[in-house]
Amino acid sequence: MKFFIDTASLAQIKEAQDLGILDGVTTNPSLMAKEGISGTDRVMKHYVDICNIVHGDVSAEVISVDFAGMVREGEDLAALHPSITVKLPMTRDGVKAIKYFHDKGIKTNCTLVFSAGQALLAAKAGATYVSPFIGRLDDISTNGVQLIEQIRTIFDNYGYSTQILAASVRHPMHIIQCAEIGADVATCPLSAILALFDHPLTTIGLEKFLADHKKAAQQKVSAK
Repeated sequence: MKFFIDTASLAQIKEAQDLGILDGVTTNPSLMAKEGISGTDRVMKHYVDICNIVHGDVSAEVISVDFAGMVREGEDLAALHPSITVKLPMTRDGVKAIKYFHDKGIKTNCTLVFSAGQALLAAKAGATYVSPFIGRLDDISTNGVQLIEQIRTIFDNYGYSTQILAASVRHPMHIIQCAEIGADVATCPLSAILALFDHPLTTIGLEKFLADHKKAAQQKVSAK
């Protein structure tokens, strides 16, 4: 399973890249605003800066809601860097734009997917990725991980090459559950990825190894 980081923070992207486990980045206007990035020129430059750090796909989201606007913005974004994947909403115009970009050989990510039917439409239009938002479904007492499982079954039934990008992933168990049921990608905050490193038995075991090594070294010195 690929690991994408869901952020616009260059520092966090670099930290994940340096760990050797980063496969891509997802962003959106809210994440850009969180980093104080605003204005078309600054946003575009920031996307290029991200692409220059990570060796993988970078989802860049359009803000237009009409087909013509999505096409115009998407073409501008795709021209920035070969790693750019145009992120489009699950709407009628969004699906039309996915088909348009697919025919042009431009990668797309269909975002705000909340049902298997929506994922199926995006796959039929040729989306590179579909992004089911599992955390937001959990928020309304719906099983978000179960949606990933449904989509996996449908895509496998018909041989769709569209990758399932689990989004709104909030904690390490989400990551593990998505891996168990065959999500192609999980995009999440850096904190969720870092939490996978932690286990109390690992900490205890390392402390014991170090203590035993120190004791053996002291005994060697005393023996002299």
